[in-house]
Amino acid sequence: MAEIENGAKFDYVIVGGGSAGCVLASRLSEDPAISVALLEAGGKNESLLVKMPAGVGTLIKTKGATNWGFETTPQVHLDGRRLYQPRGRGLGGSSAINGMVYIRGHARDYDHWRQMGLTGWGYADVLPYFKRSQHHEDGGDSWNGEGGPLWVSRGPPGDPIYKAFIQAGRQAGYPVTRDFNGYQQEGVGPYHLTIRDGERWSASAAYLRAYVGVRPNLTVISSAHAGRILFEKKTAIGVEYSGGPGKLTKKAFAKREVILSAGAFQSPHLLQLSGIGPADHLTKMGVPVVHDAPEVGANLQDHLDLCVINEMTKPISMYSKTKGLKQPMIGLQYLLTKQGAGRTNHLHAGAFLKTRGELDRPDLQLHVVNAVMIDHAKVQPDRDGFTIHACQLRPESRGTVRLASTNPFDAPAIDPNYLAEEVDRRTMRDAVRVVRDIVSQDALKSLRGPEMRPGAHVRTDSEIDAWIRQTAETIYHPVGTARMGADDKAPVDGELRVRGVDGLRVIDASVMPTLIGGNTNAPTIMIAEKLSDILRGKPLLAPQDAPIAEDARVGAV
Repeated sequence: MAEIENGAKFDYVIVGGGSAGCVLASRLSEDPAISVALLEAGGKNESLLVKMPAGVGTLIKTKGATNWGFETTPQVHLDGRRLYQPRGRGLGGSSAINGMVYIRGHARDYDHWRQMGLTGWGYADVLPYFKRSQHHEDGGDSWNGEGGPLWVSRGPPGDPIYKAFIQAGRQAGYPVTRDFNGYQQEGVGPYHLTIRDGERWSASAAYLRAYVGVRPNLTVISSAHAGRILFEKKTAIGVEYSGGPGKLTKKAFAKREVILSAGAFQSPHLLQLSGIGPADHLTKMGVPVVHDAPEVGANLQDHLDLCVINEMTKPISMYSKTKGLKQPMIGLQYLLTKQGAGRTNHLHAGAFLKTRGELDRPDLQLHVVNAVMIDHAKVQPDRDGFTIHACQLRPESRGTVRLASTNPFDAPAIDPNYLAEEVDRRTMRDAVRVVRDIVSQDALKSLRGPEMRPGAHVRTDSEIDAWIRQTAETIYHPVGTARMGADDKAPVDGELRVRGVDGLRVIDASVMPTLIGGNTNAPTIMIAEKLSDILRGKPLLAPQDAPIAEDARVGAV
């Protein structure tokens, strides 16, 4: 990692070395005439736990060098609980600690963006950028790319629970979908993973690792916690940062633009610290207002998740595979040979389903884990079991990210406002019944033990609702807090320029106007890929129409 002279100048200063920041730093520095500084608050993220896919369980639950470990404000509709909010810290950002599931969302999600007036963000427009980013190990086709930086692989043949789940889904009447990113999302099937030869393939591994210290025009600065954006009148000219509380403050200046890629919590946080946000809130907090932008930090959306857990009748879950001395042996085997249980994420199957037949696309996503997962794996299991995560894909509840103080090292006040809307409560309630129906099928009979959570005694609407309020947690997909839009109220425009100021863009998951139907890492990378062309003045990739199941086009224009 580089040490630079205080006050050094670059063409672009990028704040945040996560999924978007790694893409932008890599793509922009392909041009030797463009100088790029990437500021990252964390470190290199080259530890064994980060590289080993099975390390995800430890990374997600542990606040520290690789995980900001935020908390929400008390959630009114979840019995006043504060919910844990893990976010990746260090190069790769959340792609260095996530579940490595490669999902783009539904084609209709992007056509909806286009219908909102965001020209150039329809499915046909973004598909070429998904493909450019990707190297699918099965090769390219109408939906998948070949030769891109982000390696996408099939899960291993794996544990019996995944095959049984897919067969149980078929028995419950759902189609089997072999590629959720292809012709048809709806159905049960295997997940594709950002794992290459048994190693987590984060955005840092894919886009950045090979070029740090190699490209003279690329400067990566670690332990660089951004405190505020520097302005001359209403033009962003640089970023103030430091290595921690009480440490020397430094500045990096941008000759062209400052780019915020700090994520859905920290990009709006930094904007507000810098005077861009709701004027009444900034004034109350004692921050001089540079531009009154009421929607900065608003429109927060996230996938709330519940876990239906069953005991397993055979000792083949991760509990039996890791108990006693087996757990350290997994790490040792992986370290020496990159083989064994450490080389995968143990999350190989899932589903995209509708809770109501009249919907134009699935509103429910399932993730199957070959383990008992309670409270982000913070609770150690004492028996074999399997967990089926279920999340509502397009919640109508909206929350906020606000300043808790003017100290840049204090976490923001995060209020997702989960389950504020009745439709969200109904969908989560229906999700329990959908999962139970699949689990009850004959294909799972030989593996299915008693239901641990919510438990067979939880049956009525009120009982299910109460259990959800007591136990639901995030599945880590916050977006929307600096939404792009064609309307003047949107914090950023369709090219992700911050309205009301010059020389400043936001490029990360915070710009998504609505939450897509799936995991958010791949869409974040796509957004950065597309914006890298805009920033370099390159022609945008030509739109591509690819065959999509009929439900993808219902209501499209």
